[in-house]
Amino acid sequence: MRRGWLAVFARAPRPGAVKTRLCPPFSPEQAAELYRCLLADALEESAHAARVLGLEGVLAAEPPEAVAELAAQAPAGFRVLPQRGPDLGARMSHLALQAAAAAAPLALLRGSDSPTLARGELGRCVAALERVDLAVGPDCDGGYHLLGLGPRALPRAAQLFDHPMSTATVLRDTVGRAERLGLSVGMLEPGFDVDRFEDLRGLAAARHRDGSLPCPRTLCFLDERRLWPVPRPEGVGLAARR
Repeated sequence: MRRGWLAVFARAPRPGAVKTRLCPPFSPEQAAELYRCLLADALEESAHAARVLGLEGVLAAEPPEAVAELAAQAPAGFRVLPQRGPDLGARMSHLALQAAAAAAPLALLRGSDSPTLARGELGRCVAALERVDLAVGPDCDGGYHLLGLGPRALPRAAQLFDHPMSTATVLRDTVGRAERLGLSVGMLEPGFDVDRFEDLRGLAAARHRDGSLPCPRTLCFLDERRLWPVPRPEGVGLAARR
């Protein structure tokens, strides 16, 4: 039986190439190190989910020449593929169509900078695809941090993502295209990406509510470098290391 794909979209963590909207107040080197932590946390959580859910782990590498560099960070059993295309929409389409060509029954696409996206939500995404063609984890900024594509959605990826990405209307645009293609859509729990310094306030608040976030490296890095935009919530100590 063919397995579904769990794909993590990642960039090589190089200063000046990742998390540039955090600079300032971060330096390019700090932003790159934060992203390295975010990526490591996302890969660990995704690897566990892939094992439990019976999915094939895929690391989608950008830029393509960074495949070897990122493969060194990939968990055991992950396939590493270069991202292909001039923009994010094209790269997502290419990955989804690769999954379809491999006869994967479904594909989960997630970013590498969503520190609160846990294995349980990935499981709920797989479960949702038993009822809908497209499962979406919305962000508060109008985007999304997780997409689940079922067998009817995968071969339509080129039309599904044929619109500008990284905009305030990307969620609305993707859902609208899905509906025009006759695809059913289901919403998952909301979350957020860490793109701007202000987003760290959301991470601090999430940590205050839940002391077991799936991003120990990220939390420890921010603690040790004292890079939080607000004081840590009272009574919350350093993240537990795994």
